[in-house]
Amino acid sequence: MALKPVKKGLSPETWASLRPFGLGLQKPNNFAEVFRAIAENRDNLAYAWRILSQGVCDGCALGTSGLRDWTISGLHLCNIRLRLLRLNTMGPLDGSLLADVSALRSKSSAELRALGRLPYPLYRRKGEPGFTRISWDEALDRIALRMCKTPPEKMGFYLTSRGLPNETYYVVQKAVRALGCNNIDNAARICHSPSTVALKESLGVAATTCSYRDLIGTDLVVFLGSNPAVNQPVMMKYLYYAKKAGTQVVCVNPYREPAMERYWVPSDPESAFFGTKIADRFFLVVPGGDAAFLVGVLRHLIEQGWLNEPFIEAHTTGFEAVRAQALGAGWAELERLSGASRQEMLEFALLLAKAKRAVLVWSMGLTQHTRGEEAVQAVINLALSRGYLGREGCGLMPIRGHSGVQGGAEMGAYATVFPGGVPIGPQSAQALSSLWGFSVPDHPGLTATEMLEAGLEVLWSIGGNFLETLPSPAQAEACLARIPLRVHQDIVLSSQMLIEPAEEVFVLPATTRYEIPGGCTETSTERRVIFSPEIPGPRIPEARWEGQVFQDLVGRMCPPERAEKVRFEGTQAVREEIARVVPLYEGIQRLKAKGEAFQYGGPHLCKDGVCPTPDGKARFRPVDFSQEGPPEGAFRLVTRRGKQFNSMVHEPTDPVNGAPRDAVLMSPSDREKLGLKPGQRIWLHNRFGTFAGRVFEAPVRPGSLQVHWPEGNVLLSPKERSSKAKIPAYKEAYVYVHQEPPQSQDPDHLAAGGGGAGLPEV
Repeated sequence: MALKPVKKGLSPETWASLRPFGLGLQKPNNFAEVFRAIAENRDNLAYAWRILSQGVCDGCALGTSGLRDWTISGLHLCNIRLRLLRLNTMGPLDGSLLADVSALRSKSSAELRALGRLPYPLYRRKGEPGFTRISWDEALDRIALRMCKTPPEKMGFYLTSRGLPNETYYVVQKAVRALGCNNIDNAARICHSPSTVALKESLGVAATTCSYRDLIGTDLVVFLGSNPAVNQPVMMKYLYYAKKAGTQVVCVNPYREPAMERYWVPSDPESAFFGTKIADRFFLVVPGGDAAFLVGVLRHLIEQGWLNEPFIEAHTTGFEAVRAQALGAGWAELERLSGASRQEMLEFALLLAKAKRAVLVWSMGLTQHTRGEEAVQAVINLALSRGYLGREGCGLMPIRGHSGVQGGAEMGAYATVFPGGVPIGPQSAQALSSLWGFSVPDHPGLTATEMLEAGLEVLWSIGGNFLETLPSPAQAEACLARIPLRVHQDIVLSSQMLIEPAEEVFVLPATTRYEIPGGCTETSTERRVIFSPEIPGPRIPEARWEGQVFQDLVGRMCPPERAEKVRFEGTQAVREEIARVVPLYEGIQRLKAKGEAFQYGGPHLCKDGVCPTPDGKARFRPVDFSQEGPPEGAFRLVTRRGKQFNSMVHEPTDPVNGAPRDAVLMSPSDREKLGLKPGQRIWLHNRFGTFAGRVFEAPVRPGSLQVHWPEGNVLLSPKERSSKAKIPAYKEAYVYVHQEPPQSQDPDHLAAGGGGAGLPEV
C-alpha cells in the first residue's frame, strides 16, 4: 500500500494564520535572511552563489546538493546555511591583531569569527603576549619533534562537525592510529552516541532506518526531544508536504516549541503566505521523563491489545521481559517520573494504535542524559511493538544536526570504534592492521571529556571550542591551560586559542569544505553519501586541508614504510580506500561530480523486519526509566538552542519565541508561585556555578527551566555522562532560583528564592 498522496492545490485546513506572511507575529523572517546574506557576502557574491548552487550544504545533516535534494522537487535554502555562508567567503583577518591577544579576550565568539579567516600558521610560547607568524614547515617540524617525545597515550585529537567531510575524518583517524594512538574523538559523541549504542545493540545498525520521503504521507510522525524548526529547518518543508498528505505530527517535549506549532516555509507560496500548522498534539514531559512516558504508553498498548503480534513473533526477541517490565510498572510511578498522566499516555497509545505506519524521530532531548541509551531503547521498544521497521512510511530516525557527524563515526574518527563502526578490540585491530599494512592499537581510547581529565601532553583540535561545547567552561579552560602543546586547526579564530599556553600553542589555517582539492563527500542523516565538488573562487593562500596536514605530520614522525601507507594522491584515492575498508561505503569511489550520491543500505535498513543481527531479529530490551528527582525547592534544568548553529550564536534574540540569550524559560504557574515578574533579573545557582538571567514566561513543563546553550554550561556537571556512550548530561541538572546574587557556593545554605519567595514543589 502506497503512502498517502500530497493534496494538490491549497489546503486551508493546514493554514496557521490569515495574516499575510505572518506579519506582526513572533516568527523568523526567512526572507530577510536572504537579503542579509547578500549584504554580508557582497564582496564575493559570485563565489557565494557558486557555493550555494553547486556545493553540498555545510549546515545541518539533511544533505542538499546545491539547492535540491532527493526527497521532493523544488528549491531548498534554509536560514542556517545562509548564516554560515560568510565563513566560506570572507577574506583573511589582520595578523597584527594577534600580536597581543589581551584585547581579543573580551570579544564574543561571533566578534572573533567576524575578524576574518586565519591567514597563516601562528605560534605562541608561554609568557608571550600573542602569536607570531611561522612557516608551515617550521610549525610541523616543531610539532612533530614534540610529539615524537610524547607517549601515544598522552596525545589527544578532536574533530568538530564544522563542515568536515568523510575524507578528512578518514585520513586523520588513520594518521592518528599510525602514531599508535586511539585517543581520537569527534562531535558525534555529544549528539547521538547513545542512539548509536542502542540501535546497534537492538537492530544491528547504527543509523536511521528509513528515508526522509517516509515522512510524507505516512500516518504519524513523532518528534521526541527534537526541534527541527530550529535545528534542521529544511525538514519543515517535508513536514509541510506531510501535512498536506494528511500525516499527523506529534511532539513529546518539556517545551511546547512555538515553531513546531506553526511554521512559514519561505520557498512554498502557500506556506509562506498563510503558514502551516505543524504539530497536532504536544505531550509535555519532565526533562528525562521520556523513557517512563514511553513505558507507560507501551503498557497501554499491551493492555488494550494494540500490539503488532505477528511482527513481534516473527522478527523480534526479548519481548516477554519488556512486557513484564511494562505491566509491573505502577501507574503512579510512571506518572511521577514522566510528568504525564495515565490518560495522556493512553491518548498517545491510541494515536499509535490507529497508525499503521509511523516514523519516530528523536534528537538530543533524549540522548543528552546519563540514561540516554535507555531513552533511545524505549523508543526502539515502542517502534518494534507496532512493527514500524523495514517498510515504507516506517522507521526510527535519530536526526542529525550537523553535516559532518554521521560520517565522522563511520569513518572511525572515534575513540571506541574503528572505520565502519567496528568496536575496538584485539580481533578488530588485527583485521584493520592487515588491511592497512601496519599495526594499530587494540584498546579503546579516550573520549573528548576524558582527554581533558587525563593529563594530556599534546592536544590537537580540528575546529570546535571546548570552552563553549563542554560542561563547566571554567574547568575546561583550566584543563586546556595545563596541556604543554596545543594545536588548533580551524578556519577562524576561537576563544580557546587565546588561552595562555602552558608551554606552546600553534594555530593552523584550514580549508573549507568547498576548497578541498578534488572535492569531498558528506553523509546525511538518511545515510546518503553525497559528492561536494571543489568550488572555484578566492583562496586563503596558506590554508591547508587537514587531511594533507596529517599526512605531512606522519611523514615526519613515522618510518618511511609506514608513512607511505598514510599517503594519498588526492581525495579520490581516499574514497577508493574507504570503499575497501568500510563495506557499507562501497560506491563512494565512483562519486566524482556534483549531484552524484548513493544511499548505503537502501531506502530502508532492516528491510521487511530482517535485521543484520546473528539471528536476523531485533532485540527488545527492558529499560531503566528511573531518575532522581531534584532536591526540595530546586528546578530541573535543560539547555536549549536559539538562533545559532551548534555553539555559534547568530542573534542575541531568538526570533522563534523572542527570548534573549539570558532568558530563563519558566512556566506561568512557576513564575506566579515565585512571585516573579516577566523580565525580572534572577540568578540560577547550583554547586557548579551561577547563571544571571531574566524571567521569560513560556509553555514549559512546570518544575523545569530552560536556558540557552552554551551560556547555561556553567550550571552543568563536568562529570555526569551516560554509562556506555559517555555523552555529557547537557539536559540533566537542577538549580535553585534566587532573586538576589547568591553569596555562598553551597546551595544547601542559600535562602530559597533569595528574596524570601517560596519555591514550588517539584
